[in-house]
Amino acid sequence: MTSPSGERSLVLIKPDAVRRGLVGEIIGRFERKGLAVDAMVLRSMDAALADQHYTEHVDKAFYPPLKEFMTSGPLVAMVVSGDQVIEVIRAMIGSTDGRKAAAGTIRGDFSLSNRENLVHASDSPDSAKREIQLWFPELA
Repeated sequence: MTSPSGERSLVLIKPDAVRRGLVGEIIGRFERKGLAVDAMVLRSMDAALADQHYTEHVDKAFYPPLKEFMTSGPLVAMVVSGDQVIEVIRAMIGSTDGRKAAAGTIRGDFSLSNRENLVHASDSPDSAKREIQLWFPELA
């Protein structure tokens, strides 16, 4: 799945980032990198969508607290596109655990948590396609 700007990825700016007022900072980093925001919406994730989005994790011990966190408040869902966008975004956001993420990455600069780590980004073209279909069915 590609757009005129190349590959596409789903990005979720998680409830902790929305609560902390980091939405503009995070979007600005993507835009300054040269990535395009193709679609964006402020919304909540309900329990059913959480189960669909994290389907591979539903039976894992860490999932119930993750689900509780992700459904705890509004988030920003975006479709972002650009050359090798999945790889570029994942490098920009840093490793999952904000305490271990490199300085200069979004998580490295703003997160001290493994769960409340500000951003979700698709990890492969297949997951991007599936996630975009969940969040933006009109674009699929």
